[in-house]
Amino acid sequence: MTLRSFIRHETFLAILLVLALFVLSWQSDRFFTVANLLNQGRLMTETGLIAIAMTFVIATGGIDLSVGSILGLTAILTGVFWKNLGVPLPAAAVAAIAVGTFAGYVNGLIITRFRVPALIATLATLALYRGLAEGVSQARSVRGYPDWFYVLGQGEVLGVPTQLWILLIAAVVAAVILAYTRWGRTTYAIGSNEVAARFSGLSVEGTKLALYTMSGFAAAVAAVIFVSRVSTTRSDMGSGIELDAITAVVLGGTSIFGGRGTVLGTVLGLCLIQALKNGLSLAGVKGDGTIMLIGIVLILAVLASAIFERSGTR
Repeated sequence: MTLRSFIRHETFLAILLVLALFVLSWQSDRFFTVANLLNQGRLMTETGLIAIAMTFVIATGGIDLSVGSILGLTAILTGVFWKNLGVPLPAAAVAAIAVGTFAGYVNGLIITRFRVPALIATLATLALYRGLAEGVSQARSVRGYPDWFYVLGQGEVLGVPTQLWILLIAAVVAAVILAYTRWGRTTYAIGSNEVAARFSGLSVEGTKLALYTMSGFAAAVAAVIFVSRVSTTRSDMGSGIELDAITAVVLGGTSIFGGRGTVLGTVLGLCLIQALKNGLSLAGVKGDGTIMLIGIVLILAVLASAIFERSGTR
């Protein structure tokens, strides 16, 4: 273990996160408390689940802009299946997740079968799925879920929010898959050189199709957790969440051109963004100031990553 191999983007990001936590804890005595930190973990779960799946997608050189719309569509379908169609709530949630997963599969099909660039394909389905959600909801929200349903988004297990356990398990599983499995190596290979990966006999189309399907599944699961947390269902849920997820992934060191990235980096980026949002809010900084600071941090992190890459430390 040399100094050069230790200096990685994730190391820089971890140091930045520690410094941010230290500074923000001085700005407000309410910030660095167990209750507040656990609550922030609760709030970042939906974005975190989407960002973890987005790490795989961006590592291939792709992108998925439709995840927010898939979240909104899944959320409203959960309520409509249960309230309007009389489907038992567990079955309604599973059916809605299946629809969200299928939406991700459709994205992958358009990209792999018809060779449509991921940016264009998911930008189109962003509008399509959001329109479907608004058409199904008819501008009505669904409320009155049974108490047991709120355990998923508002409950705790061993003193830790239920959804935070889900996020931690998903992060560990995804990190192992990306770093140590053939599927993970194929993901990196596609992002580094898709043509070379195809000539090497790797399943390029199959892997990309699976990744976009997984992205839809992650957004759909996040939708059910979101509904459980806020106790209501609206078609506009998830608006803009795709930008938060992409920001966390890029801040975490995943190259937007593909071929590089880690789940650990994404989790660190997610934690840094949430810490800045919460800490600056408690310190009385307005929303536009928070957005500017997050933008500055993102620029610094990307510059640091570029410097490390040129110096051969990655």
